[in-house]
Amino acid sequence: MTNKQGRRRRFGSVRQLASGRWQARFRDPGTGQLRSAEDTYATKTDAEVALTHIEADITRGQWADPDSGKVQFGEYVDAWLKDRKLSERTRERHEAVIRLYLRPTFGRRPLSSITTAQVRSWRTAALEQTGEPTVVKAYQILRAILNTAVDDELIRRNPCRIKGADQYDVPERPVLTVPEVYAVADALASRYRLLVLLAAFTGLRFGELASLRRRDIDIEHATLTVRRAQAEMQTGALFDKAPKSNAGIRPVAFPTELLPDIRRHLDIYAGSGRDGHVFVGSKGGQLRRSNFRDDWTTAVKKAGVTSGVHFHDLRHTGNTLAASGASLRELMTRMGHSTSRAALIYQHMVDGRDREIADRLGLMIREARDDNDT
Repeated sequence: MTNKQGRRRRFGSVRQLASGRWQARFRDPGTGQLRSAEDTYATKTDAEVALTHIEADITRGQWADPDSGKVQFGEYVDAWLKDRKLSERTRERHEAVIRLYLRPTFGRRPLSSITTAQVRSWRTAALEQTGEPTVVKAYQILRAILNTAVDDELIRRNPCRIKGADQYDVPERPVLTVPEVYAVADALASRYRLLVLLAAFTGLRFGELASLRRRDIDIEHATLTVRRAQAEMQTGALFDKAPKSNAGIRPVAFPTELLPDIRRHLDIYAGSGRDGHVFVGSKGGQLRRSNFRDDWTTAVKKAGVTSGVHFHDLRHTGNTLAASGASLRELMTRMGHSTSRAALIYQHMVDGRDREIADRLGLMIREARDDNDT
């Protein structure tokens, strides 16, 4: 009796099934319920070894309920989106990427069944169907979802382990010269002329410009204050949102050479009252990126500027021009970035210092005008 007790396992048990194979059984560490290992084994020794591995995993805190990984990806991603704190526009983009590029392949698969090989195969197929930036975004979202699944102990390891799949080389965007900026601005309807000039010589984004109010412009000190940014949903709804970080709320100096253009624009085109929008559409409504796109494309062609120039390239132009002589911190402040990564891109080729940056841009404007006059 004593010898039998001495040989009895302290963790779990093994038994032979009617089929002749052996089964390992143990108490679930979470519920205390008796459960069986996923597999059965040819010999008693194999079953005991498997039980030893399970015991070791539980002791190290590395054991995961194999049933938890049976949750389908589509079901899990619904909960993931619901619990995620996202802006309305970002949520809309995430939902679109998940619907178009992740659900068709992974939607009905259990989380635990998704392997690195399957992720690699999905990525290869996706790259044949759409552009690399979209695939990179889809991969980043997939990785984030499965990282959360690891945190939730539904899977042991994230299968998104493809080196370099989360980034891509951004093609070099064109930098317009000061005369080219004015050529495009002059080719547009006059109500949009200042929009182009401010984009180029302050580096503001389209959404930041579209949300500017009269009270955000300080004529006396030649500065404007960025407080918000316009977002446009796929449904057509427009709303103002707070910048992504506190660094996005900032004063930005503009060249005093733009003052005549600003005064004229405010007198003729801006909305009424201190809270009136600086830029409005041709019919008096809010300026929309989707409606402005055709005007921009036509103006670029009319101005004879390199084809394929996007409105956002004006920000690239402005930041490149401003980078001459500006410190890293000054450029970060002007751009509205909380990290140095983007500012460093411009540096490789606030206060009074921001005014100096704007004054240097003003000098470029005067020099370009003088060249045109001679």
